[in-house]
Amino acid sequence: MAVTVSETAAQRVSSFLDNRGKGIGLRLGVKTSGCSGLAYVLEFVDELNDGDEVFEQHGVKIIVDAKSLVYLDGTELDFVKEGLNEGFEFRNPNVDGECGCGESFSV
Repeated sequence: MAVTVSETAAQRVSSFLDNRGKGIGLRLGVKTSGCSGLAYVLEFVDELNDGDEVFEQHGVKIIVDAKSLVYLDGTELDFVKEGLNEGFEFRNPNVDGECGCGESFSV
């Protein structure tokens, strides 16, 4: 099982961590939410929890809890800019469907 991060996303995460002044990485998880069932969660990590998996690429650690990893296996975290909009994008091969507003997904 694996989660990957693009070089662009890794640079952005590294910048956020530097500005924050602390943290060992970024947690990628899922929570029950929205009309399709699941939503992505991103948060800074200061210490690891039991059962966390750590994936490191481009000098950045992405931490995923065991329950979320089932839904996130094979996901690539990217950071994209389109016009005035920018943000993290999740390329998850497990997704069966997404809601119309793009806030949640199902597997």
